[in-house]
Amino acid sequence: MIEVTPSVKIEESEIQYDFIRVSGPGGQNVNKVASSVQLRFDIRNSPSLEPDVKERLIKLAGSRVTEDGILIIEAKRYRTQDQNRFDANQRLISLIQKALEKPKVRRATRPIQPQLAAC
Repeated sequence: MIEVTPSVKIEESEIQYDFIRVSGPGGQNVNKVASSVQLRFDIRNSPSLEPDVKERLIKLAGSRVTEDGILIIEAKRYRTQDQNRFDANQRLISLIQKALEKPKVRRATRPIQPQLAAC
């Protein structure tokens, strides 16, 4: 279970990990080890999130969300699967935490009319 906040937790079964080979430096090992992580999280079908949080999360994630509402996060900063998996989880948690913040309600105000000075 991944704890986003004390009140919001996501089940591990809601998250799918795919491990792929990453290009770049690493010598001969780069062709043998799939260290890059692709995290998939189905936002629309998640029972852990409220509907308004889901909508804000989809807007925040932008192009990382497919038309089906699946968030894809790629992590390939590190050389090991464990570090990349942890990095992907942390990025998911930070996105959800941002989506949990309710936007401030904007109250319409009238512009103040300047006082004309008596000449």
